[in-house]
Amino acid sequence: MFVCERSGRGDPVRAWELMSRPQEWSRWAPHVRGAWGLGDGEVRSGARGYARLLGVVPIPAQITAVDPGRSWTWFVGPAEMVHRVDPTAEGCTVAVEISAPAPIEAALRIGYRPLVELLLSRLLSESSRPLRAG
Repeated sequence: MFVCERSGRGDPVRAWELMSRPQEWSRWAPHVRGAWGLGDGEVRSGARGYARLLGVVPIPAQITAVDPGRSWTWFVGPAEMVHRVDPTAEGCTVAVEISAPAPIEAALRIGYRPLVELLLSRLLSESSRPLRAG
């Protein structure tokens, strides 16, 4: 397992909303264009569905756990990812913990980690702005 995280002045409630609502994912992760079947509004534990990458590629996913306001876990292909929001005195820490079989995890650590860290910085920045209506 490896962890990507960023801390800053973001609002933890807004960070959770951005992280846990598929309709908001493209605000901070532009390559993810939403999802279907993973929950209405927020992700739902036990839900199976798809995340849409690059607007066209459906990736099978299953939400395995949700701790409302704090974390949610899903399997996307062979990788398990835990998305977390931790309040801090200055704002919050946003993080993604990634686990996968050893060769896949090694590749993700090298190739995907820099992207995840950039996306978490975007999420933190977005969490200091109000959510869009609707």
